[in-house]
Amino acid sequence: MALGRLDLFSGRFVYDPYPWLDALRSDSPVHHDPRTGFWLVSRHQDVRSVLLDPDSFRPDNAQNAATPLSVAALRVLARAGFRLAPALANNGTASHPGLRREVTRFFNAARVTAAVPMIERIAGELVQAAEERVVADGTCDLFSTFAQVLPCRVLMELLGIRGVEVSSLIRWSDASLELFWGAPTPQRQLELAEQVADFHRWLTEAVRDTAARPGSFTAALARHRLPDGSPLDPAAAVAACFFVFVAGQSTTGQLIATVLRTALTEPGLWPLPGHEPGLAEAWVEEVLRREPPVTTWRRVTARAVELGGSHLPAGAPLLLMLMGSGSDPEVFPHPERMCPRRENIRHHLAFGAGRHRCPGASLARTEAAIALRTAARRLPRARLTPQGTKAPMLGLLSFRAPLNVVIESS
Repeated sequence: MALGRLDLFSGRFVYDPYPWLDALRSDSPVHHDPRTGFWLVSRHQDVRSVLLDPDSFRPDNAQNAATPLSVAALRVLARAGFRLAPALANNGTASHPGLRREVTRFFNAARVTAAVPMIERIAGELVQAAEERVVADGTCDLFSTFAQVLPCRVLMELLGIRGVEVSSLIRWSDASLELFWGAPTPQRQLELAEQVADFHRWLTEAVRDTAARPGSFTAALARHRLPDGSPLDPAAAVAACFFVFVAGQSTTGQLIATVLRTALTEPGLWPLPGHEPGLAEAWVEEVLRREPPVTTWRRVTARAVELGGSHLPAGAPLLLMLMGSGSDPEVFPHPERMCPRRENIRHHLAFGAGRHRCPGASLARTEAAIALRTAARRLPRARLTPQGTKAPMLGLLSFRAPLNVVIESS
């Protein structure tokens, strides 16, 4: 395959990236992409080494806009006071460990375990509504009615968020992803910027609310102190909230949608996850390996380095092909096969590695497994409609997922 024809935003790549990812790993594991300017890093070993060396490969560019924003869009954001100060994913400073601990406290294993009954309750309510819609209308889209909504409602309960509609948070989060990780036209940028500006205004008000409910995420950020003892700058608190809400909603919803769709298309699998112990969790892990919702992540070299046999200058922007690393045959035999009983099933890099590993990994895994188990149990005769088998795909620089999971009952 001619890598010179690679276009990360093309429908051809989005719908079937595997031939390109295989070619990158075998022919050019550290490949300079002239279209984006990124060095594409595709082998598991190289991606992992970058993630584990934050001193040489910094996260400063992790949340920069993938496509330059128009002057009109920048003006809209400026009027809202929008800026993404270093906080979590894009923070390589001394303030990162303390902020990360603050966030992790809301998503640690004990808290996620305690939240399981709440997650199961919300999942049950949403699937019951989907079941009723299938009976009434013949079909139901599990993406818009279930996969998107579940993580948003769970996040609101865990973080103590009140006074905002679920639909607004979903819309704002999705708009943020498209604006900063997509390739929107100037007109589309303007539309998205208006929504992102509304999101930023709401986040700013939430962070500044001195009457925030005790125990809420925003109250914890208000109390947080930096290494020098000074309070956290409001802009950094807003940036932390921005990342947590986008990651906790959109990417988890994308994972759930992919988990449901792949389970419905795998011959002989549905509805086994509804009653076979451990299968839902194992299926989620294989989806994270083969079709993670976060397909790439960015780094920039702090100095001149050697990586995968290539010399990279200081300031070189890297795009870590997380999705490609999960299909590396040097690590995962027969990577094209979905094998939920793999011995090394958790060796993928879907949640990153090292000090910037996703703090919400446990929650995302738990929500996706509960979503699959609940849907398979309550909708045992579900199958994808012809529309569902040809679902449009979200194809952003770092995010990929089906945009519908339309089912009917057989």
